Amino acid sequence: MTTPPAPRPRPHRPAWAGRNHTLLTTAAVVTGLGNAGALIAAAFAVLEAGGDGGDVGLVAAARTLPLVVFLLIGGAVADRLPRHRVMVAANSLNCLSQAVFAVLVLSGEARLWQMAVLSALGGTGQAFFSPAAEGMLLSSVNGEQAARAFALFRMGMNGAQIGGAALGGALVAVVGPGWVLAADAAAFAVAGALRSLLDVSAVARREPGGGMLRDLREGWREFVGRPWLWSIVVQFSVVNAVVGAAEAVFGPLVAEDHLGGARPWGLALAAFGAGTVLGGLLMVRWRPRRMLLAGSLCVLPLALPSAALAAPVPVVPLVAVMFLVGVSIEVFGVSWMTALHQEIPEDKLSRVSAYDWFGSVAMVPLATALAGPAEEVFGRAASLWGCSALILALTLAVLTVPDVRRLRRRETEPVAEGGPAAATDTAPEPVSPR
Repeated sequence: MTTPPAPRPRPHRPAWAGRNHTLLTTAAVVTGLGNAGALIAAAFAVLEAGGDGGDVGLVAAARTLPLVVFLLIGGAVADRLPRHRVMVAANSLNCLSQAVFAVLVLSGEARLWQMAVLSALGGTGQAFFSPAAEGMLLSSVNGEQAARAFALFRMGMNGAQIGGAALGGALVAVVGPGWVLAADAAAFAVAGALRSLLDVSAVARREPGGGMLRDLREGWREFVGRPWLWSIVVQFSVVNAVVGAAEAVFGPLVAEDHLGGARPWGLALAAFGAGTVLGGLLMVRWRPRRMLLAGSLCVLPLALPSAALAAPVPVVPLVAVMFLVGVSIEVFGVSWMTALHQEIPEDKLSRVSAYDWFGSVAMVPLATALAGPAEEVFGRAASLWGCSALILALTLAVLTVPDVRRLRRRETEPVAEGGPAAATDTAPEPVSPR
């Protein structure tokens, strides 16, 4: 009697690539595809409605202002309630606001104040979503493979920028911005459904504590007690503001005046997305010991896009610059997530993430709102050169912070409550970047 062949063993799936990581990555890809096109569509919807650069900036600022106002509350809520429920509720609000935005644009009845209000609702949803999402992702992986998991997550998310931005720019040019906004609303609906399936049974139950203010104070102590953390957040409070102004306001205007409209600007944004995918592939294999030093050095090229728009350079050099910046900024992004995962206790992840997000976006509304007036006073080129100078100066300043240069990767699990704030030069060497 012939013995039947033994069943082939199923490939072992590492813990960091488990069900939650897969769901989070898939949902991020879906929303990434929708959002990449929606950013372009919103700007051109304002221009098609008769707005100018100042109006584009005001609508962009309307989205970011409630994001700043509600971020800290969102972080405290996400450390109290199941994070996946906060994420789903936020996705539902974003779906509704984008759907109404799309209907108004398609009907030709969109007014500036309506677009600003709907953008504000979208920003409110993001304020509750972002701290919950970051806390959920950081707590879904463990051990020495965390950086690889973050790199693969970001690769999937950023890879969506390639198709989303290129397709979004093309669709805005062909069928108009309204349909692109409608696709974004559908993407939020699908992503919310996926995130509702997250398994949180293994996450330790978080006690409510002594109230919202106490929760915020605990998060603040975690934040200010780590020089590497607050110094980089202060840096990006300005860097994100000037980059946001360049991309949301000056970029579409330069594209309209010198590059041929929405399509080439969408191509440039897609090149940035392609660069982040390559950067993610690099960080799957490269694990720099001094992760924040490597990451901060890779922020310096972020000054290049503003300079390219200031010149302005033709489409091909602009695409090349955006691709290079995508690669370099991904090194920073993975390094930053690895540092947070390694150093911040799990029960405070969303609150620390909220302070991080708050500092990083607090100045964006002001910068986007002032982009139009700055262009009138200083000129577009001078404003863009100023953006580049600020990025270079602040990044060089952060590199003088000792903890940024010295923080090292550890092979151990994330620190427990009351653990050390940062690794020193005497920390164990890793055996094997972001």
